[in-house]
Amino acid sequence: MPWIADPYSYLLPAQSSEQALIEKTEGLVSLTPRLAFSGLASHGDVTIAFVGEGIDPVRERPISSRITIVSGRDLADVNEHAVLLGEGLARSLGVKPDDIVVLLATAANGSPNAVEVKVAGTFATIVKEYDDSAIRLPIAVARKLMRVDGATTWVVLLEQTERTAKTVGTLRSALPADRFEVIPWGALADFYNKTVVLFSKQVSVVKFIIGLIIVLTISNTQTMSVLERTREIGTSLAIGQRRRFVMRMFLAEGVLIGVAGGVVGLALGYVLATIISAIGIPMPPAPGMARGYIGQILISTSLAVESLTLALVTTLIASILPAWKASRLNIVDALRHNQ
Repeated sequence: MPWIADPYSYLLPAQSSEQALIEKTEGLVSLTPRLAFSGLASHGDVTIAFVGEGIDPVRERPISSRITIVSGRDLADVNEHAVLLGEGLARSLGVKPDDIVVLLATAANGSPNAVEVKVAGTFATIVKEYDDSAIRLPIAVARKLMRVDGATTWVVLLEQTERTAKTVGTLRSALPADRFEVIPWGALADFYNKTVVLFSKQVSVVKFIIGLIIVLTISNTQTMSVLERTREIGTSLAIGQRRRFVMRMFLAEGVLIGVAGGVVGLALGYVLATIISAIGIPMPPAPGMARGYIGQILISTSLAVESLTLALVTTLIASILPAWKASRLNIVDALRHNQ
């Protein structure tokens, strides 16, 4: 069965009732088709292989807002027969905006086909390898070049990333499973996922170090407090206070230190994070990236709760040993302390 090896047998229709169904999804910002293909781009004596993507320029604009137009204009601002070239590909071809480029590809029926287009501009993303080979053009031109009528994917943009899992479940139950495969963006973002894992491990090490410093510092402070108040502790025990009361008293002091330190730290951190984020943090290009970026500090409720919890837990742990030693003091020796 030859259609099994033919990717164009699985194209999504240009117009269908399923599109109207998806567009009714709660929290949807945009639904846009894309047609992926590959071929050769030629300008003068230079011919280079490219990876192309046919898009709807108007619907694609909110989805591709992170793509930087380096020179020229966006596709939504020009006529239909125009393309955007990745910055590296444009440099390799030696073209600039308004130059003519010939695109050659093998159509769906197996025959070669070519189309002449004008360079609208060049763009850059965070991935240099993509910029060195990518072309974006109106999906109508891509369909004409490939002699097809449809799209390889439909891309859905939501108002909030948190809605992804719920929306994926809704669409999977609403769309025919034998015709549609709903894939969340996280399943396709391999580089992003690996970066998150790497940074998470680094942050975990930093958290451990900070926690260890807090434990040692608070433990030393509490130990000094016990030494300074030895006679007071001995007096309390002598008049009948139970040893577990003394232990609870020092544990409570440790918790209060944790609460006070955590709250002050959160307030100070919020102010500093807001100021630093307003200025921006210049970051160098990561491996595989074409250029650096301006970083900001993320402020979230979950991070604040985690930080406060870390402060409370570590101060409580740090107070256990000094509190236990205070409750185990010999009454006579405690009353004679510093005499």
